[in-house]
Amino acid sequence: MTAAATHSLQNDIERLKSHGRDVTWPVHVEADVHFLRSEEGGRSRPVCSGYRDQCYYEHRDWDAQQEFPDVEQVRPGDTARALISFLSPDAHRGRVTPGMAFEVREGPRTIGHGRITRIFGWAPPTTGLRP
Repeated sequence: MTAAATHSLQNDIERLKSHGRDVTWPVHVEADVHFLRSEEGGRSRPVCSGYRDQCYYEHRDWDAQQEFPDVEQVRPGDTARALISFLSPDAHRGRVTPGMAFEVREGPRTIGHGRITRIFGWAPPTTGLRP
C-alpha cells in the first residue's frame, strides 16, 4: 500500500484548515509532485499551499491550484504529496487517470514533474448511452 492510499481526503482538508488554509474549493486529484532545483531549470524559492501553476499534459497547459497537506512548504529538489484543484475540472474528466505523468509549469518553463495517485472530484466518464 502506498503512503498516498493511507490518507483520507477529509483528514487532509481538516489538517490544512488547522494550519489556516481555507479549503473551500473541490479537490479533484492527488499527486506526488517533484519540484526541480534551480540548476535544473526549476524555481529558486519554495512553494506553499495555495500555489497556482499549470499542469501540462496532452500538449496543453491547464490552470490548477495545489495544496500540500503534509508539509508547510516544498523546496526546490523536494517531492511532496499535493491535492490539486483544476480551474476547469470538466475538461479533465476521462483524461486524467491514476499513474498519469504531467509537468508542473510556470508559463512556458517546466519547474517540476508529477504523477497522479488518486482521483477525487468527478465521476468516471459515461458512454452517453441510456439504459
